[in-house]
Amino acid sequence: MKLTHLFFTNKPDHRWQLCKQMGVDHAFAKLATDLTGNLPPWDYDSLAASVRTFERAGLELIGLEGDQFDMSRIKRGLPGRDEDIERYGRMLENMGQLGIRTLCYNFMVTGWYRTAVDVKERGDAIVTAFNWKDAEALPPEGEPITAKQLWENYEYFITRVIPIAESVGVTMALHPCDPPVSSLRGIARIFTSAAAVDRALTLVDSPSHALTFCQGTYTTMGEDVPALAQKWGAASKIAFLHIRDVVGTPADFRETFHDNGPTDMSAMFRLYKELGLNCPLRSDHVPTMADEANDAPGYGMSGNLFGIGYIKGLLDATE
Repeated sequence: MKLTHLFFTNKPDHRWQLCKQMGVDHAFAKLATDLTGNLPPWDYDSLAASVRTFERAGLELIGLEGDQFDMSRIKRGLPGRDEDIERYGRMLENMGQLGIRTLCYNFMVTGWYRTAVDVKERGDAIVTAFNWKDAEALPPEGEPITAKQLWENYEYFITRVIPIAESVGVTMALHPCDPPVSSLRGIARIFTSAAAVDRALTLVDSPSHALTFCQGTYTTMGEDVPALAQKWGAASKIAFLHIRDVVGTPADFRETFHDNGPTDMSAMFRLYKELGLNCPLRSDHVPTMADEANDAPGYGMSGNLFGIGYIKGLLDATE
């Protein structure tokens, strides 16, 4: 498996050097215009320039993650979505040409969401948390949308882009909704259970239609995480692994350290080895540590130093 790190920029800084010092040679990136100042990856020259920037830093860009441009018309089924889907297809084609083989995507209108970003964890490290009642006390976030509408919009989208992805050798890896609650401030969320994810997989039969297996989100759902890994891994549907842990329920949970939650991480990595998984993985949603500001909740570099080191140990132990 390839240990990666997620970068929210194409501009090298000390975090890039830290990754190299930890032995991380592969990168995922979110290259939206608001993060890079450049055109989104549907522009070939823009994506190619980012690939070269990572190469110069000694990192191979092997995947993109998250919404690379405004996806609201696609997710909400608004006028203009066909133009956006056409841009999405161009992005997939560019990825294929440049050897970027994995796209971690989601179908959350409101994105990943927390109601608190300053909850104390072990040793007064700071983590994010979610409480559904607190969220529902806030005003609606945009025009309401139902689960039925979202399913229709998802099917419209996925049936059009998967054939393109397959034709260029890119795997699209669906990330479940985080938090996995059925509705959030008037906006439905559909990928909140293993059954819903299974339903998504039935919409298109293709090796390019696969999953980001986010341990933390499936743990939050209350699903049998080892059983899901066994089922989807055996079916060759796990294309990317997110490693983190949480404590609580879908309506009330907090993040924790990789080694301080309910998941038996050693057992999970032994299972991944037994399944013969050969996919990218990364440390996800880490605590903010004592030496850093909490200006990027869940993505502080010191927390990732811990997470990457912990994962490297688990990988070595299973080899």
